[in-house]
Amino acid sequence: MSKKRRPSFKNVRSIAYKLQSGLCYYCHQPMWEDDVNTFVAKYKIPLKKAMLLQSTAEHLIARKDGGIDTSINIVAACKYCNSTRHKSNLALLPESYKKRVLSRLNQNKWHQIKLINPNLPKALS
Repeated sequence: MSKKRRPSFKNVRSIAYKLQSGLCYYCHQPMWEDDVNTFVAKYKIPLKKAMLLQSTAEHLIARKDGGIDTSINIVAACKYCNSTRHKSNLALLPESYKKRVLSRLNQNKWHQIKLINPNLPKALS
């Protein structure tokens, strides 16, 4: 009897990235997966800023809180949003954090990178 193989962690992130049309789950800005140079050329932003928009796997429920590495618990988030959510000892719940991120982005108090209007992709909100 053969066991079903679960997708690797990287594949789960890549699937989330594609399902989200390459947009960060929280700030709704475009991200890059493999080729930062193409991303820099396309959006005409400095490499340093582009590095903040690298796609990462974000656990909606953290591993330390019992979250698991499955597609229902992992979304794609830019490096900045992902790392900032987990800086405090008590991370906000994903939906609360998303609202905070969009509010701060609209006030230019977030990563200050607006490649697209963060309020456009309503399917992700």
